Amino acid sequence: MNAWKEFQEANKDRFLQELLDLLRIPSVSAKSEHNDDMQACAKAVAKSLTDAGAQIATIYETEGHPIVYGEIIVDPSFPTVLVYGHYDVQPADPLELWNSGPFEPTIIDGKIFARGACDDKGQFYMHVKALEIMTKTNSMCTNIKFVIEGEEEIGSPNLATFVKAKKALLKADVILISDTAMISMDNPSIDIGVRGLSYIEIEVTGPNRDLHSGVYGGAVANPITILSKMIAACHDENNHITIPGFYDDVIESTPSERAKMAEAPFDLNEFKQDLGIANVWGEKGYSTNERTGIRPTLEVNGIWGGYTGEGAKTVLPSKAFAKISCRLVPNQSSTVITEKVLNYFKSIAPDNVTVNAFEHHGGEPYITPIDSHEYQSAAKAIATTFGKDPIPVRGGGSIPICSLFEQALGLKIVFMGFGLDSDNLHSPNEKYDIVNFYKGIETIPYFHQYFAEKK
Repeated sequence: MNAWKEFQEANKDRFLQELLDLLRIPSVSAKSEHNDDMQACAKAVAKSLTDAGAQIATIYETEGHPIVYGEIIVDPSFPTVLVYGHYDVQPADPLELWNSGPFEPTIIDGKIFARGACDDKGQFYMHVKALEIMTKTNSMCTNIKFVIEGEEEIGSPNLATFVKAKKALLKADVILISDTAMISMDNPSIDIGVRGLSYIEIEVTGPNRDLHSGVYGGAVANPITILSKMIAACHDENNHITIPGFYDDVIESTPSERAKMAEAPFDLNEFKQDLGIANVWGEKGYSTNERTGIRPTLEVNGIWGGYTGEGAKTVLPSKAFAKISCRLVPNQSSTVITEKVLNYFKSIAPDNVTVNAFEHHGGEPYITPIDSHEYQSAAKAIATTFGKDPIPVRGGGSIPICSLFEQALGLKIVFMGFGLDSDNLHSPNEKYDIVNFYKGIETIPYFHQYFAEKK
């Protein structure tokens, strides 16, 4: 619609500046030192919704960080779209690897570098600006509700309570999420599914105190060595996960499904070059895209113990720690996998150490049917602005709340992400292309139009 494009063009600089202001707020949910920043960010999000035309913008306090709810009900007969996003971001560590301040958004070569630029401030803010475009041009064709939470990066511990308590408030016809990526701007795609997640922590204890490695080394088990061996035992020579029963519930993709995935443009050499690696790694018998989309994984996210400060300290440590995440595919249960992984580490521990293993958080995998009117509305919207049909793909990441929304609200979810895999999510120098930001704002109103038409 020309009116949409004209309004966006006239206000695009302001849209960008507003996003930069939001990115300056260090809304790190994992660190208590940022609790005040979380409150400030929630207030900023609520104000942005009101400014964009929302009739209601309410901050709901939780036992953790606030949830921002907004809505505009134009006509009760219109279909209702529930937009989900999150304003919290990952910690910026390690700071020394950033080329600019993580909360000092910097534009280089048309890219915004800042923590949260893509995940998820830049992406949920597209929906806020799309709302403004539709309200200011008097072209609303759906009712829109927003749930923007502040705890996604720590597993959304309080969202389930909120959703179950507010079922009537959240009543809608579809859930729209922009927290995923596209193959590229030349090859637009839609994630039709995300993997589930099981996230655990392992603590291995040897002696009752740190010891002199010269006096005790070779006679007392080193927890770091033992933990390293236990982690190494989680994969065999084919990089197949060895935990008993890990694959029991996995539904194997059919040859035709795998053939369809292979049609997605992918350059292995570019992939390796971008990451600075000589070769890829993964489960034998599967391509790189299959390993990150249709196969479950087990990865070590952190491992520590002993002396890690400057210089040398010849210590045999008392304890070693690791954080481990498993990405799960449809039909796997995070509860089941978590129990299997915890039990596995306890079962393989030698008697010269003790093991304490516990769960941090988890979530279930999710698939969107491509023949649904929800998906087709998104596909048509992208085709309208990109000039070509999107490719359906499976996302490698996890959005733990998806199964919660479907179970509690009985709604299908559509993913319309405009990020790129190269946007350094959860890493130093996270970025979001300004072109992608604007393209998302341009595309989202068409989803509302086509969804309303189909309903």
